[in-house]
Order: sequence, then structure tokens, then C-alpha cells
Amino acid sequence: MSSNLRLWWLACAIGCAACDERVCADQEPRTHSLPAKLSQTGLFSDVASERLETGVFSYAPEFALWSDGASKRRFIALPHGSRIDSHDASDWAFPEGTKLWKEFSQGDEHLETRLLQKTGPGAGDWAAAAYVWRADQSDAELAPYGAVNVLATTHDVPASGECFGCHDGRPGRVLGFSAVQLAARSYDAPERLSDAAREALLSDPLPRLDVPGSARERAAIGYLHANCSHCHNQSTTALAGSKCFNPNDRLSFQLDFSLPTQELSSVESTPAYRTALGEVVERGNPDASKVVELMSKRSGGLNQMPPLGTDKVDERGLALIREWIGSL
Repeated sequence: MSSNLRLWWLACAIGCAACDERVCADQEPRTHSLPAKLSQTGLFSDVASERLETGVFSYAPEFALWSDGASKRRFIALPHGSRIDSHDASDWAFPEGTKLWKEFSQGDEHLETRLLQKTGPGAGDWAAAAYVWRADQSDAELAPYGAVNVLATTHDVPASGECFGCHDGRPGRVLGFSAVQLAARSYDAPERLSDAAREALLSDPLPRLDVPGSARERAAIGYLHANCSHCHNQSTTALAGSKCFNPNDRLSFQLDFSLPTQELSSVESTPAYRTALGEVVERGNPDASKVVELMSKRSGGLNQMPPLGTDKVDERGLALIREWIGSL
């Protein structure tokens, strides 16, 4: 078991005061009636050849979440005849029955595939769980309580309830499949979302969006969006007694690393620039910046950022943020 996962369970078990419900996510599985095998979820029509089921589309976000170096593939499917209400580019509404999968691999070996499925009409009606792949790669089994050191690697799989430690930070629960992630500087890039997928999935066309600034600024602001904004955004629910992030708590620095489509006119207009500078980012001085300190640690829980889902420092991401801060 990784040190982070061990500390997480220990903190939850003893009710550690440094652990709130955003970091200590639900211990009870929120799997509802998800099937026992990945092959039964509707992702593949044939697992052996990995041929996608009809109506399943692949996509890739512009800015990726760090997952300790694992390679990832992402897929989405909607119930027949339904579409995502994409009229408001900053607040997409997903229909009941929406499924999103994310596959984690090392080399040629699949380790886990996570499923997020909308189970009802309400904003919070979602189930989530990971499926752990068999050693022979013939299928993957539902793992509601997670798993550690999967297939003799150091990769840990989250428990079902832990998924919502991040996903509950957004009202719509979906992370990575959004207008800014699918259209930013890549409107014509088919690997983001194909024309067929756009027509099949979205009620309104994707807008042309550009995250502002130089290549370095775009990459840095996008990195913070992908890795931090699921908790650090102004639409997240305030948590009583939060020691992590609470938009009503000054100790949280009022941080916001999201990229609302209406706030992309300039670098200075982005929430990351407006809320982080002078708080966790010190202009020209990465060594004095709290965000660099926390990104450099993997000591567990709130002593590192992100607090969940990673045991290894993202050296390239850290270097990017250091360079960006140094250039300010």
C-alpha cells in the first residue's frame, strides 16, 4: 500500500482534525448498480480487440491531470437520442445515463478503468467506481473499495467514495469534458473531440476558445486548471470547518484555478492570475511560493497538492509552474 493511501485511510478512521470531507471522501461506495465487469458497462463491443461499442467516443482534454506518469485514454457515451445541453459553455448539463470512462495503463498493460455514470436527473446523481484489470487483460473487475499495488506495480486504485473527493468539487461532477478543455486552442484537432462526436453529443457547437497568454502562460494556467480547480473554484460547496478549500474561508486564499469561458479575455482576467498572485504565488520567486512548496511534496493529505490520487511529484509540471512564476 502506498504511504498516501495508508495515511488517507488512517486519517479517516480516527477522524483526524486535519482531514475534511473533501479530502477524506466518502468511505461508503457510491456504485449504485454498476455492473461487476468492465465488459458489461458498454465500453467495448469486444474487449480482446478493444473495439468500442457503437455510440462510444474517445476524447482528450487540452490540459491533463497528472496521474503519476500513467498513460490514459478517455471515452464518453450518452443514451440513444440524448445530448449534453451545451448552450451555456461554462455549465454543461449531462443527461441521465451519461457514462464517462478513463483508462490507466503502464506500458502495454491496462491497470484500471474508472467509470462515472449519471444515475438520475439531479446534479448529484452520479455513481463512480474503478475496474481493476486481470493479469491476462481479458476483462476488469469492479473494485468498490479500491486496490493497492495493482498488477505488481506501485499504482493504487481509489475506492468508489474517494472519486467524489474531487468530483464533488464541481456542481456538474464531470471533470475534463468541458468547452474549455475540448476547444481551447485545438478547435480543429480531432484527437480532442471529433466532428462526429460533437454532432452526436452536444446540443450546441463548441465555441472557439483560446486560453490567453504566451505558450508558457497558457500551459501553466491550464495545468493549474486541470490539477487544482476541481477543489479550488468559486462554485464549489463551502465546507464547515474545512481545512482544505472553502470559498468562504479566508484561510483558503479565495483561490480559483478554473477557466470560465467568459474570463479568458486576457491573462490578467483569469481566476488563477487574479486570486493566486500575492497569496500562493510570489511574482518572480518560485522558492517563496506556497503552490511550489505543496506541489513539491508527497507527504500525504493536505501537506501536498493535489492531496489525492498521486504519490509522485510531477517534475515536468513543477518545472513549468516554477518557470511561469519566475517570469512574472
